Amino acid sequence: MTKRAESKYKINRRLGVNLWGRPKSPINKREYGPGQHGQRRKKPSDFGVQLMAKQKLKGYYGNISEKQFRKYYEEAVRRKGDTSENLIELLERRLDAVIYRLKFAITPFASRQFVNHGHVQVNGKRVNIASYLVKDGDVIEVREKSKQLAMLLDATQSTERDVPEYLEVDHRAMRGRFARAPKLSDVPYPVQMEPNLVVEFYSR
Repeated sequence: MTKRAESKYKINRRLGVNLWGRPKSPINKREYGPGQHGQRRKKPSDFGVQLMAKQKLKGYYGNISEKQFRKYYEEAVRRKGDTSENLIELLERRLDAVIYRLKFAITPFASRQFVNHGHVQVNGKRVNIASYLVKDGDVIEVREKSKQLAMLLDATQSTERDVPEYLEVDHRAMRGRFARAPKLSDVPYPVQMEPNLVVEFYSR
């Protein structure tokens, strides 16, 4: 197993959930955390519950750095409306998240790599920044040279998950469209996400 996959599954075990709903996750066999103290269970404090909610959300999107995640929170606060809904919308607008949702990559980690390696175009222009924020109506397309990549074809044919309603996709053309901003209830998380607790964590 690659180092990337090992660390990815360690996130699952540390948080005690199958974060991406994948059948290969070791949490399906061992529900306790990694390491010699992994099997100890104690009731978490309010801070611990909030921290866990933050780690889950951060981890789900490919383990975003703390600095970058806090910037999303600050932007969510700055915008009008519900801060927790704004936070989810910002995270779902990330280009690597959109590529993952369109089923052009099998995991958020693979999605980030796919974008970084220059396989993606937004509105006809090549974009290789995973954190690029997609706007409503943007057309996201796999570059012509990359359309026959084995990892891409495997991902589009996977039956593990469906493409959510706020996105449109044509897997034959390897093209998608960001139709509208999603609400928390629109996002198909395999585990319960609690962005309200993340907001509480940062606003302490």
